[in-house]
Amino acid sequence: MNRPLLLAAQIAVALAIIGGWHLASTTHLLGDPRKIAFFFSTPRDVWNQIVAWFTEGSIWRHLWITLLEAMLAFAIGTIAALILGFWFARRPVVAAVFDPYVKAANALPRVVLAPIFALWFGLGIWSKVALGFTLVFFIVFFNVYQGVKEVNPTVLANARMLGMNERQLLRHVYVPSALAWVFSSLHTSIGFAVVGAVVGEYLGASAGLGYLISQAEGMFDIAGVFAGMVVLSAFVLLIDYMVTLIERRLLVWKPAPGGGDR
Repeated sequence: MNRPLLLAAQIAVALAIIGGWHLASTTHLLGDPRKIAFFFSTPRDVWNQIVAWFTEGSIWRHLWITLLEAMLAFAIGTIAALILGFWFARRPVVAAVFDPYVKAANALPRVVLAPIFALWFGLGIWSKVALGFTLVFFIVFFNVYQGVKEVNPTVLANARMLGMNERQLLRHVYVPSALAWVFSSLHTSIGFAVVGAVVGEYLGASAGLGYLISQAEGMFDIAGVFAGMVVLSAFVLLIDYMVTLIERRLLVWKPAPGGGDR
């Protein structure tokens, strides 16, 4: 499917969802529209709320706080995961020793950690960064670890036969081999970084999209809750698109799936 057709199909899906939502909340097609509007609001009210936030300018401060928390969690978690993932993959003994501890840490429920981080770091941005870090780190770590371990042994043997040292192997063999795994994990982890920031704000904060959604929910402002979720989704899509642009630039050498253009 070419890009214009794909974009048209994606827009058609969005219009179908919004159209169905509008019909359900304004007509008797699926029952009492007032009850449906009470629980799900209406597309018009949600749109009006979003327009009001951006017109007044109040949304920018919340967006900036959430963006800062998510980016810090994403950057710190990704860097730590890249370093440890490469190290563990290149040192099997170290990986074997720490394997049960990494798995045990990954099994900890993050929602339980959120109050602990709030206690340790306060209600500022760092408790949200810590929560986002725990979500980002393990996704990237396991992908980097697997990506480095699955380097083609023939390519590796040929590189060693040509006299490459460890630094050259890292630059010309291991990093290119793991990049596809890394970017695959980054697309997932960027969403989790935002989720960590928003969940932390939802549990205790004075600003951010999570705080905005929490405030609207406390006042039974369903339009505000849905507007917050729509802005949050658009926010994540925008960041994910930026990651895609970086991926295309760094993986320009790699053929696109199906033989198409990247």
